[in-house]
Amino acid sequence: MESYLNQNFDVKAKHSSEEALEKWRNLCGVVKNPKRRFRFTANLSKRYEAAAMRRTNQEKLRIAVLVSKAAFQFISGVAPSDYTVPEEVKAAGFDICADELGSIVESHDVKKLKFHGGVDGLAGKLKASPTEGLSTDAAHLSQRQDLFGINKFAESELKSFWVFVWEALQDMTLMILGVCAFVSLIVGIATEGWPKGSHDGLGIVASILLVVFVTATSDYRQSLQFRDLDKEKKKITVQVTRSGFRQKLSIYDLLPGDIVHLAIGDQVPADGLFLSGFSVVIDESSLTGESEPVMVNAQNPFLLSGTKVQDGSCKMLITTVGMRTQWGKLMATLTEGGDDETPLQVKLNGVATIIGKIGLFFAVVTFAVLVQGMFMRKLSTGTHWIWSGDEALELLEYFAIAVTIVVVAVPEGLPLAVTLSLAFAMKKMMNDKALVRHLAACETMGSATTICSDKTGTLTTNHMTVVKSCICMNVQDVANKGSSLQSEIPESALKLLIQSIFNNTGGEVVVNKHGKTEILGTPTETAILELGLSLGGKFQEERKSYKVIKVEPFNSTKKRMGVVIELPEGGSLRAHTKGASEIVLAACDKVVNSSGEVVPLDEESIKYLNVTINEFANEALRTLCLAYMDLENGFSPDEAIPASGFTCVGIVGIKDPVRPGVKESVELCRRAGITVRMVTGDNINTAKAIARECGILTDDGIAIEGPVFREKSQEELLELIPKIQVMARSSPMDKHTLVKQLRTTFDEVVAVTGDGTNDAPALHEADIGLAMGIAGTEVAKESADVIILDDNFSTIVTVAKWGRSVYINIQKFVQFQLTVNVVALIVNFSSACLTVIWFLQAKGKSMFGLDGPDSTLMLNTLIFNCFVFCQVFNEISSREMEEIDVFKGILDNYVFVVVIGATVFFQIIIIEFLGTFASTTPLTIVQWIFSIIIGFLGMPIAAGLKMIPV
Repeated sequence: MESYLNQNFDVKAKHSSEEALEKWRNLCGVVKNPKRRFRFTANLSKRYEAAAMRRTNQEKLRIAVLVSKAAFQFISGVAPSDYTVPEEVKAAGFDICADELGSIVESHDVKKLKFHGGVDGLAGKLKASPTEGLSTDAAHLSQRQDLFGINKFAESELKSFWVFVWEALQDMTLMILGVCAFVSLIVGIATEGWPKGSHDGLGIVASILLVVFVTATSDYRQSLQFRDLDKEKKKITVQVTRSGFRQKLSIYDLLPGDIVHLAIGDQVPADGLFLSGFSVVIDESSLTGESEPVMVNAQNPFLLSGTKVQDGSCKMLITTVGMRTQWGKLMATLTEGGDDETPLQVKLNGVATIIGKIGLFFAVVTFAVLVQGMFMRKLSTGTHWIWSGDEALELLEYFAIAVTIVVVAVPEGLPLAVTLSLAFAMKKMMNDKALVRHLAACETMGSATTICSDKTGTLTTNHMTVVKSCICMNVQDVANKGSSLQSEIPESALKLLIQSIFNNTGGEVVVNKHGKTEILGTPTETAILELGLSLGGKFQEERKSYKVIKVEPFNSTKKRMGVVIELPEGGSLRAHTKGASEIVLAACDKVVNSSGEVVPLDEESIKYLNVTINEFANEALRTLCLAYMDLENGFSPDEAIPASGFTCVGIVGIKDPVRPGVKESVELCRRAGITVRMVTGDNINTAKAIARECGILTDDGIAIEGPVFREKSQEELLELIPKIQVMARSSPMDKHTLVKQLRTTFDEVVAVTGDGTNDAPALHEADIGLAMGIAGTEVAKESADVIILDDNFSTIVTVAKWGRSVYINIQKFVQFQLTVNVVALIVNFSSACLTVIWFLQAKGKSMFGLDGPDSTLMLNTLIFNCFVFCQVFNEISSREMEEIDVFKGILDNYVFVVVIGATVFFQIIIIEFLGTFASTTPLTIVQWIFSIIIGFLGMPIAAGLKMIPV
């Protein structure tokens, strides 16, 4: 069976081929209720629709771009347009309608854009200020929403409980049993009268209703759980300016006219136009399939919803939202396509199919044997042409027995049990600050053998402060000196330092609506800006004093960022750079000395600064170097900022404490057989200090730098990789290479954390991609399988625990379910086909008091009772897969106790009080004890099997 399942029901946890997904579906022949069985599997036809829509978008956008380029060449003036503002739009105080706005951006229509006065003209017609944004007045926003729509995509409506009831009723076997019940009622009442003749038929109806309502309730609750999880996945916020203040806003609250601030890794939340910014590169592959990034600037200002910022930063004007965008239409189709099924779901579908075919074979054989026996009996009496109502009922009963064998033999619940278990785990993980984006990740995390973790924000708190500095070749303890540090720095150097801090930054210092100063940006930028403020700098004044010519945002490959500004005196240009200390220092050939003078960077100064960097790093401080250079007048914004010739202003050491509980979590991973590796872009000494503090770096482990790692040959890597515990100064490709080698060469199941745009390849390559919910970009989250909402390493360990728990729970269910199915199949087949069994021998009858006309009924009742108690004790045995003591903590699981108690209670009611209705007869106390003993015998057998080494 295993080889058959591996050949036909084998899919990958991530990026499985469409052929593999199609193959296993086609092999699932014996399915009682396809709507239910395949509810949580991907709808491949909808995916094909989405792919076709992408191809259409690609062609439309390609044509639109070509047309817009041609328009730039030929439009010298704009002919009057026949556009007329609709009356309702005029009445609302606007000068342009939603359809016109949509056509401008979607079609890249330069002519229309120019007619409406360009981007500023459109902002005016939308009654929006490019600097102040929209007013926060509720009535104004409501009116705008009514006219232009909301930024939400079409979602499938939540199914009511009765829809699930209807789907449950579409089970083929239940429909057959329904027909049997109807015929039984008609024939029974006709031959035996009311109410005696209705018992069998009503019993079948009651069973059908019970199954239907239990199934519908379970499915409805699952649906609600997935709905809640889906809402959590879609919680995305962006920086928006409203009433002059920057604030975070859900993308679903955006309206045309909003001013949105975008940075590297952000997803464009709606269609719109570029207002201002630098070096903006957009990845449109999610919408068009084109891998070539697109430059967006004043000449090409069109920004499309769903695309991603690959580089740069900008402000955009929102023009079109929701289902009016191409992304909205595409998302509606993709949502219907669903998530990939997990490997375990597919394997269990295969098991269910195989057992279903076996059950169907036994059902056909059973029916054939019973009908043959009946026909032979009638043939022997010569009544084979004469049929009575009782005989018709008997034939119907044989058919019902055959259907029952199919019902009990096909373990339809196996694949659904995986989904139920995963849904439960996903809900619990949400409470533990982990949002699972893909079901398969839950399953795969239980098998993880390696976790490649970032340092900053995952192992550390991400609450950064500058505690030490080396400015003008003097080391200062910033944490203790505070504002007095300002007086120790020469005035000329202080001016340079503040100029560098406030102009070469991706952060911003703003006054919020409560009148308080607030710093926006990454924790690193926040720490540097706090230092600038403590030195007496004023952010807004500094930014207004200089004109920004060029910006090169921080890049994890270059490990530095830069800016070119125009100085007010004489209009000369100056470049500032900031980044990894040793990299920026290597680009310097001069330094500002203790007197504030610029002097050549000699060997002694280099040695002093490198020693300082290592001292800071050994104290687990992140080190950054700030430098500048004056540029020649011929510098063009199209050129890259020079890579050398800078003057070192200073080095800062930033404290980022280790999170509480990380050391214990790392040790827990080690005991569970999971190796934790740190992969960081920081200095190797900083990385080693933090790794030792966390318990990651051991005496026999290796810490290596990314540039050294990437120079190693394949043979060297085979020996080196198992020992690597820390990788410092790593690039995104180093991380990707490490992950790929661990997976393919060493057969490890790898979980990887990431927060930046450049981490996407490693997250995509890993078995489980873990994105940071706070520090992570939208690109990283999109590539991840699980989002760690609190950016905490301990949460990753919790995810691994839940992953293993899911596996164990599914194992328990499979053990229980298959035992029930196989035993029920054998009991039904044996009792139906074999007319002489040992229970019916005289000795057996006398022993258990089965003599008399009701002996067959009593025997069937006894078999039924033994079967139920076997399953009760089987449930208890299935609580632990390896432990002998299955009663440990049983009272803590009140649901389990209630289910067991209810099962026994209803069993007593059915046998002792519902004899006529359920075709049972009351048992004696001896027979009850016998049933319980037979059921209990399974427990010592199960315990004995657990003791056999595997």
